[in-house]
Amino acid sequence: GLNIARLAPMVAGWGDGVPGVQLNRMCGSGQQAVNFAAGQIAAGYHDVVIAGGIEHMTRVPMGSDGQSVTDTYFEQFDELTTQGEGAERIAEEYGFSREYLDELAAESQSRWGEAAAAGKYDDQVAPVETELDGESVTVEEDEHPRPGTTVEKLSGLPPSFRGPENGFHHAGNSSGIVDGAGGLLVASEAAAAEHGWEPMARVVDTHVVGVDPVTMLKGPIPATEEILEGNDLTVDDIDRFEVNEAFASVVAAWLEETGADWADTNVWGGAIAHGHPLGATGSALVGKLPYQLEECDGRYGLSAMCIGFGQGVATIIERV
Repeated sequence: GLNIARLAPMVAGWGDGVPGVQLNRMCGSGQQAVNFAAGQIAAGYHDVVIAGGIEHMTRVPMGSDGQSVTDTYFEQFDELTTQGEGAERIAEEYGFSREYLDELAAESQSRWGEAAAAGKYDDQVAPVETELDGESVTVEEDEHPRPGTTVEKLSGLPPSFRGPENGFHHAGNSSGIVDGAGGLLVASEAAAAEHGWEPMARVVDTHVVGVDPVTMLKGPIPATEEILEGNDLTVDDIDRFEVNEAFASVVAAWLEETGADWADTNVWGGAIAHGHPLGATGSALVGKLPYQLEECDGRYGLSAMCIGFGQGVATIIERV
């Protein structure tokens, strides 16, 4: 398809000399863009990169590009299933109850509501002008969150991937299908000084892993464990975590395996609340961390995401 990373700066009027590349690590693409940018700058190949992602799931739904996995692939891996079923199997494996997963979901919504009301997102969300029914409209905040969500309300929603007798996930404890875009300014120390930019954080390390493609959504667990080990850190050294809430069981399993504190994780709400615009989410999650670290006077932040077909991506940043 078209290379939106090249087209966007042209439309924005940045000039013909700004190159752009579009990458695909599925749900992890936005975070991978940030990681690649940091690596290119660390290697001395570039000084300034705008890294992020975009997803317009309303107009370009999943699978609408016409690409498909061949029969040969499924013949080799005959146990492959959907992400929703993968999330269900994770819930079964760990013995999570639907009520527990609904509690996490309701908490995500509540946290988003409190953060938004307190103005935590004001410096992160850019208003978008658009046209609706022939009139100009400015969208100033996320439209997907439902901060009044309760476990009781969620209990009445029908399961999305299985029957009521053994289904765990539904529209209320799974990430929302939404439109969104995000971008981070990543620069070398010299470039930041030259342009008068005051950095908020530095990228300490990045990591990516492959995992079982059947359950496929456990990638954040080894991605987190390995990046921490590689930097002689533990979960106790990390002040804030952002773990994508693709499904409630993904975060629940990550919490159980890593021993991280839920109180330090997704503190301003996650994708169950604000939605998951696939290619954009990763840049938004990494972008939240500097603001959260500033608020709590913390040092390290870690973002991790699951990825379709069994991958995981992680990034550690340090407040400066």
